[in-house]
Amino acid sequence: MTRKILVVTHGGRQEAVAGLREAVPALCAAGFEVVLHDHDLAAEMGTASFVLDEARSMLDGTELVMVLGGDGTILRAAEITHGTQVPLLGVNLGHVGFLAESEREKLTETVQRLADNDYVVEERGVLDVRTYLPGQSEPVDDWALNEATIEKAERTLMIEVAIEVDGRPLSSFGCDGVVMATATGSTAHAFSAGGPVIWPDVDAKLLVPLSAHALFARPLVVGPGSMFAVEVATRSGAVGVLIADGRRRTPLPVGSRVEVRTGATPLRFARLNQAPFTDRLVSKFNLPVVGWRGLADEAADEVAAATRPNDSAAVADPSETTSTTETTTTTGTTPQTSQTR
Repeated sequence: MTRKILVVTHGGRQEAVAGLREAVPALCAAGFEVVLHDHDLAAEMGTASFVLDEARSMLDGTELVMVLGGDGTILRAAEITHGTQVPLLGVNLGHVGFLAESEREKLTETVQRLADNDYVVEERGVLDVRTYLPGQSEPVDDWALNEATIEKAERTLMIEVAIEVDGRPLSSFGCDGVVMATATGSTAHAFSAGGPVIWPDVDAKLLVPLSAHALFARPLVVGPGSMFAVEVATRSGAVGVLIADGRRRTPLPVGSRVEVRTGATPLRFARLNQAPFTDRLVSKFNLPVVGWRGLADEAADEVAAATRPNDSAAVADPSETTSTTETTTTTGTTPQTSQTR
C-alpha cells in the first residue's frame, strides 16, 4: 500500500525550497506518495498539489505531514492536523525551531527513519479558547498549541483586565496584555515574558501578565481541569485583540470575555529522538553546561534506589514468599504512541 505524506513549507524562502528539492526525491525513492501545497514546485517535481485552506480534505489516508521550516511554519501546518489523528514532523530550517524534530543537515536520515517506521507519536495538549463579545449572542471559538494572548490594540494605552480562575475573581490591573499558554508554549511567548518553563509531561496551563501595573501580577500555573478567564474591564480606556499562536486575531472591544480551557483533542507529533526534554532545552537554547560532571555510576545507583518507591518492604522478612511477575516489552519498528502531553 502506498504511504502518503503531505509536505508543507514556506515557498518564498530560498532555504525552504532547497530543502524541498532534497526531501521530495528522497521521499519518492523511499516509496512515499508526496503531495505539496506549492503548485509551481509540485509541477517542477512531478507531485500532486493542494491548497492550504483545503488541506484537511486531503488528510484521509495520510500517514503524516512533514513541515520544512521554523516554528511559524509548524504552527501553520498544525491548523491542518488539529482535531485529527495525523501527526506532524518538523524539519527545522529556522533559528530555534523548538517544535521541530530534525535539522536540515539530517534530512536524508529523517526520510530513512520514516521509511523504516522508526518513529513514535507523541501527543501535546492544546488550549480551547472561547470568546464572548458584547452584543453578540454566539461565542467565537478558537484553539492554540502554544498560547492565546490578549494584547492592547493601541501601543500608547494600557488595557485594563480582570483575571478569573475557576469561576472566581483573582485580580485586576492595567497591562500590555496577558499570555495563556500550554506546557508546549511555555518556551515561546510566555518564556519571553518571564514565565517558567513547564516540562511537556506536566499537564498544566500557564498565565503570564505582560508589563502589569500591579503588585500581584506573577505567572500562574494551574491543572488541566481549571479554567482561565480574562475580561476587558468596562473601565478600560483601550480595546484589545486576542491572538492565537501568533496567527489568528479576534478584536476585543471593552466588555469582552475570553475563556481558556484544556483542549479535549491533543495535537500529535512524530518524534525521532527520545532524548530527555532537558537535553532538548539545552540544545535549542544553547545553554551553558560547562562544569557539570554528573554523578558517578555508584552514586547514581544509590540516588535511584533512594528515590525509588519502597515496593520491597513486603520482602524484608526472608520467611515470607513473594511472587514476582516480569513483563518484557519489545519495541519493533512499528510506530508506538506515547501519551505524554
